[in-house]
Amino acid sequence: MTPHSIVIGLPIADRPTSRDFYRDVLGFEAPGELADDGVPEPLQLALSETVSVMLVPTGGFGWAIGGRPVAPAGQHECVFTLSVQSESDVDALLERARSAGAEIVTEAARQPWGYTGTFADPDGHLWSALVDHG
Repeated sequence: MTPHSIVIGLPIADRPTSRDFYRDVLGFEAPGELADDGVPEPLQLALSETVSVMLVPTGGFGWAIGGRPVAPAGQHECVFTLSVQSESDVDALLERARSAGAEIVTEAARQPWGYTGTFADPDGHLWSALVDHG
């Protein structure tokens, strides 16, 4: 089977705030031509060669979800996990998130599946950093 590109769409409240958070905390750059707000349109961040995240203002998210309601803040059906090289990388990522005003959902700690911690981006989407000890 040929690998496909995957674009994960996430609703956001404010494009500049989200762009800055993803750049400053996760190191993801948003390429493209700048819109009137100074943010590339579309606001799409490459996670790998085949996976990217598109950050879509909540008001315009309806085209993709067919009129279904956007999940209210505090309700989550997925967690994005970033695999990192070391425990100190987990700690550093959580500290960057904390410094950028993110809610730390779970502090970094050793779990049976590895060393991990989780934070919420400005719109409440959950991100974990993980060093797999398996």
